[in-house]
Amino acid sequence: MDFKNIHVKREGAVAVVTIDREKALNALNAETIAELQQFFRSHWTDRELHCVVITGAGPKAFVAGADIKELSELDVRGATDTSMRGLYLMKSIENFPCPVIAAINGFALGGGCELALACDFRLASENAKLGQPEINLGIIPGYGGTQRLARLVGRGKAKELIFTGDMVDAKEAHRIGLVDEVYPGDQLMDKAMELANKIAAKGPIAMAAAKELINRGLDVNLSAGCDLEKVNFGTVLATADSKEGLKAFMEKRKPEFKGE
Repeated sequence: MDFKNIHVKREGAVAVVTIDREKALNALNAETIAELQQFFRSHWTDRELHCVVITGAGPKAFVAGADIKELSELDVRGATDTSMRGLYLMKSIENFPCPVIAAINGFALGGGCELALACDFRLASENAKLGQPEINLGIIPGYGGTQRLARLVGRGKAKELIFTGDMVDAKEAHRIGLVDEVYPGDQLMDKAMELANKIAAKGPIAMAAAKELINRGLDVNLSAGCDLEKVNFGTVLATADSKEGLKAFMEKRKPEFKGE
């Protein structure tokens, strides 16, 4: 599959997706959003894919934001459609059957921060800077930032970041829970791949179920969430992977999961 603005490298059960618009600090224009959406849509049923890592080309930016020129030319309908496409991409990442890791190598601002928020894990380099600076342009986040940021760092901190438009460095982002880990820049991708390969070795059916349950559980009360878990526990336990995992444990060996 050929893309113009992203490139994909497959390493076993892990796919590394690099947004490659380095001269534009990897800004998310409409074409890049469409290509990312195409990647996730086309790999939705890929049973050999167990984890995805998203990063940006070069050391300066993960994604520095949306394409400002494109935004400046939009009317109300165009802006609504643009938001819809961005939201659809973020939802596709959030609901993708296997975990997605953001390797944040520099600026993750606006749409870039929203892209990271949609991922399951956020690993940052020491030079990373994150934020939702849309208010400085007289606009608001449009790809889920007002919703996911508050759920991750709390209402008060989300309001502070969105209302002021301020950026935070990697250390502060880690302190407030916006990123999970911070590493020296030259170690970031190695650490991201280390986590990705660790995840990829687990049972993919159980992993997909666990991800879906955690995501859905945030939108229902505890009792309803536990009911969802009960049903899925029975379904997962009936799989061949479950039988293999339990057998391998009793035989003191590593399991060989097949996604069945």
